[in-house]
Amino acid sequence: MAVHDLDLYDILDRNARAFGGHAALVTENGEERTFAELVQRVDRLAAGLGAAGLGPGDRVAILAQNSAAYVELLFALARQGCVAYPLNWRLKPDEVMRILERGRPRALVADTPSAAALPTSGDTCGIESWFALDKELAAAAPGRDWQHFSELYVDADADGSWPPPRPPVAADDPFAVIATAAVDVVPRGALLSHRNLVCSNVQEIATLRLGPEDRTLAALPLFHIAGLGHTLAFLHAGGACVILPRFDAAAAVAMIDRHRVTHLSDFPPVLGQLLDAAQAAGSRLPTLRHVTGLDSPEVMERLHRETAATFWTGFGQCETTGFVTLQNARAKLGCAGKPGELALVRLHDEAGREVRAGEPGEIVVRGPLVFLGYDALPDATAYTFRGGWHHTGDIGRFDEEGNLFYVKRKPEKELIKPGGENVYPAEVEAAIGELPGVAACCVFGVPDATWGEAVATAVELRPGASLGTQEVIDWVASRIARYKKPKHVVFLAILPRSSDGTIDREAVKRQAAAGIRH
Repeated sequence: MAVHDLDLYDILDRNARAFGGHAALVTENGEERTFAELVQRVDRLAAGLGAAGLGPGDRVAILAQNSAAYVELLFALARQGCVAYPLNWRLKPDEVMRILERGRPRALVADTPSAAALPTSGDTCGIESWFALDKELAAAAPGRDWQHFSELYVDADADGSWPPPRPPVAADDPFAVIATAAVDVVPRGALLSHRNLVCSNVQEIATLRLGPEDRTLAALPLFHIAGLGHTLAFLHAGGACVILPRFDAAAAVAMIDRHRVTHLSDFPPVLGQLLDAAQAAGSRLPTLRHVTGLDSPEVMERLHRETAATFWTGFGQCETTGFVTLQNARAKLGCAGKPGELALVRLHDEAGREVRAGEPGEIVVRGPLVFLGYDALPDATAYTFRGGWHHTGDIGRFDEEGNLFYVKRKPEKELIKPGGENVYPAEVEAAIGELPGVAACCVFGVPDATWGEAVATAVELRPGASLGTQEVIDWVASRIARYKKPKHVVFLAILPRSSDGTIDREAVKRQAAAGIRH
């Protein structure tokens, strides 16, 4: 560690000294753990990781639902200089295996609820150590040499030489690889450094004015940048995280009221379901102050009408460690807000020139929130960082007051977000293309009242072939994560094509629109 370095474990250590007796975690079992207790458990776990041979640069995959142990593992990995590799437990085993083959972690930590996503026992993907968060996992996923995670917590040395010395960790060392754009079917891994996340924490603390009295409901999965980022930011502020393994609206209302939660992160349909459950329970969620994320103007206005909380929305992505703009939706609905304190945001045309206010351009970002690059993909990283800016692949426009308005995605970054999950057409098109009888297909997003967006596909059949809508949906659901399956299927005699023979995606959308009911 150099004199100017500040990593994520340093933040926890600082808070254990400044707020030692203050609650840091409310576990999934309702137990409160203070910052002093948390740092002691993290030290014990880090010592166990070291004894298992895991050190600086080693990757540890995590396939598990939210838990206190998950949070402790993140900080223990930070202390050891290891790299966290969170995995989406909604994926199919083949999808997880492709990610592991690209990432090459040395160890994997998993729980029983996520066992269905584990690759088959013959596929080790180079993993040397397997750790089970619960005792039932060995039965649910046989064929692995499972070690129980609890055994990694080392007892403090009797001679008082505790905690053990730390390996050197620099602020610009990678801390996490978060799955992002799957434009080449296999999701790319965005490398986020300690500095990225510390700076993102500071920006969120400043914008929302967070302090030790604040608590976030950690309901979004920790494999998402939103779930990870908010957890770290609230702990950085000296506040607490209330763990909810999976979102359930009635349970969320009870936990918000019982544990005085002040913040919730939202992607459709989370907030709408929460407000329905609060109404059914007779609660006005009196402690809730902030909801951050994305939702429809109608749901935002309902939050403002039925509670005292404020909705904050903006623009950001995994590659920018979360939000780079954040807007109080009470001030201007439909706006993504002004750039945050630690982000330079510009709009460029195709030639890399800045456009004027009111004109659309690609959103480009520079500053300490921009990720290190795509893991093991130097060409993709160089293209994204061309001209000294991170190119987001999204189009926006600024008004005369410097407020950003989101316009659309660039064609090269076709993306669908049902319920906050990222679905890339190439993944779904590859699955549909394997279905016998399919000559060609085109996958795209359409508005959806419940999920924000839904997956739709237009399909061209081979001569003489016959397929039904449900056959296409079931085929996709059997091969990739169920949230990627199309909700709408339209059969076209011939998909429109450009002069070079490629499918004309915009023309397909226009032609297929008549057959889709939103």
